[in-house]
Amino acid sequence: MKFITSGVALFAALAFSAAHADDVQVAVAANFTAPVQAIAAEFEKDTGHKLVASFGATGQFYTQIKNGAPFEVFLSADDTTPLKLEKEGDTVKGSRFTYAIGTLALWSAKDGYVDAKGKVLSDNAYQHLSIADPKTAPYGLAATQVLGKLNLTDKVKDKLVTGQNITQAFQFVSTGNAELGFVALSQIYKDGKVTSGSAWIVPAELHEPIKQDAVILTKGKDNAAAKALVEYLKGPKAAAIIKSYGYQL
Repeated sequence: MKFITSGVALFAALAFSAAHADDVQVAVAANFTAPVQAIAAEFEKDTGHKLVASFGATGQFYTQIKNGAPFEVFLSADDTTPLKLEKEGDTVKGSRFTYAIGTLALWSAKDGYVDAKGKVLSDNAYQHLSIADPKTAPYGLAATQVLGKLNLTDKVKDKLVTGQNITQAFQFVSTGNAELGFVALSQIYKDGKVTSGSAWIVPAELHEPIKQDAVILTKGKDNAAAKALVEYLKGPKAAAIIKSYGYQL
């Protein structure tokens, strides 16, 4: 009898959880694709809520949000865009926070092509250098800052291949359309090591910090899943996943 009672209680708890589970529509900066996919699986398992992600460039998401896109949470690749949306009244007050600090890497799909100090960049023996669009993608802006600090802007300007976002910049290199390119470390890194090709992890002092902020958008103000996701991103399980992809917290 005791077993039946506990079984009924468990069934009721599961039914209650399922009945109160919600979807949350999330605009995710392209550099955070792999981590958020891992986080989404754990988030759904732990909370019952489902994270529905769209991936793209931060600047493009800003335009979409201003034009009424149905996003409820925004995981940006910078801290300025969420702040701008906050000032313009498009976010839930007090919900903005930094969920990760990104790392830039110079990467080639070829083993041994990029040396540990990035000298390949100044050697100028390559034909194409891939970057994300600096007007819409913070990692692309950081890449231009690195080139400026190294006095290479003019030398490489005719070699640049520009992707709409960091995913496309990565694809140009992975498919061989560019010998090397600036990518997010998270795209080529897992559990303490570069997973393919060769890379130079760009020193942080060569560009402005890539502080990535999250915020609940106005459309998500009454969605329990949106609030739950923001809290989950601050928790230890999400933090461990984020760090495993080379981000700082």
